[in-house]
Amino acid sequence: MANNDNLLSVQDLKVYFQLNGTVSRAVDGVSYDIEKGQTACLVGESGCGKTVSALTIMGIIPQPPGKIMGGKVLFNGQNLLDLSDDEMQKIRGNHIAMVFQEPMTSLNPVFTIGDQIKEAISVHERVDQNELEQRCIEVLTDVGIPSPEERLNDYPHQLSGGLRQRVMIAMALACDPDLVIADEPTTALDVTIQAQILNLFEELQEKRQMSLLYITHDLGVVANIADQIYVMYAGIIVEQGNTVAIFHNPFHPYTQGLLASLPTRTKRGSLLHSIPGTVPDPAYKPNGCPFHPRCSFAINTCREEFPKMCDYGHGHLSRCPVLFERERPSHETDRSIR
Repeated sequence: MANNDNLLSVQDLKVYFQLNGTVSRAVDGVSYDIEKGQTACLVGESGCGKTVSALTIMGIIPQPPGKIMGGKVLFNGQNLLDLSDDEMQKIRGNHIAMVFQEPMTSLNPVFTIGDQIKEAISVHERVDQNELEQRCIEVLTDVGIPSPEERLNDYPHQLSGGLRQRVMIAMALACDPDLVIADEPTTALDVTIQAQILNLFEELQEKRQMSLLYITHDLGVVANIADQIYVMYAGIIVEQGNTVAIFHNPFHPYTQGLLASLPTRTKRGSLLHSIPGTVPDPAYKPNGCPFHPRCSFAINTCREEFPKMCDYGHGHLSRCPVLFERERPSHETDRSIR
């Protein structure tokens, strides 16, 4: 839980949306921590609330229809939810930056790459034109864009998808933030470019000692970059732990299903596993455990009671009391929490 090493601590965050008379509980009591210099990955299917939690950290949830119903977002010990718009503006882009999924909808098509990176810097710093240009060249070089002096004058449509995503990363890094949030940054890219972008994040993090919150639906993507993994489902965290724990000893049926669906060499020629059903509508979540309609381990209790987190030790937590009872030795004391 929260400690002095945490750069960011999201605590029991609840974000609801009211639309057409119904209330959608998009984020419904989420807690996760990111230490200084750490890569934390938030994993789950589309619609589970990953992006909403990230937009809340950035302070860009539209209110209305969205409303923050409770919780805290502590950044260096300061609750971002208590800050005014002007105060958040000083943090957004300067101390916390975000890389979005689709660069063509994030980059302005009528301004050059150089103009857009310069603006990202000028909002927070007073820099003369020569230094501004040099800073842009340096950050484009850092993200591996060839001939950066020439690229400054290019427009987004002149670049490939991979280069546009590198420009987005360069804009996020322009003010040397402490935390970068990357929301599905490789989804629209082919596998080769995807691997390059993941390697780039790893290199940049080591060089700049920044923290990274990486959001994705694909556990396979995070295998080589994550220090800590948070598995999210229907607005809640269902399992968390370090990479070894999650990949080698998953203790929630949803995590097990995600891992089983990954293609491997040993599965060549056979059908891949799929999790039946879909993520529930956040406005109409089932009673009890939100995963129980899709779960082969579900018992009557799962349909009636919201599951507590169960502690397997060393920071590995899972929200499945059924598997916890099966896995733990009979002599072990109850370690279920909250």
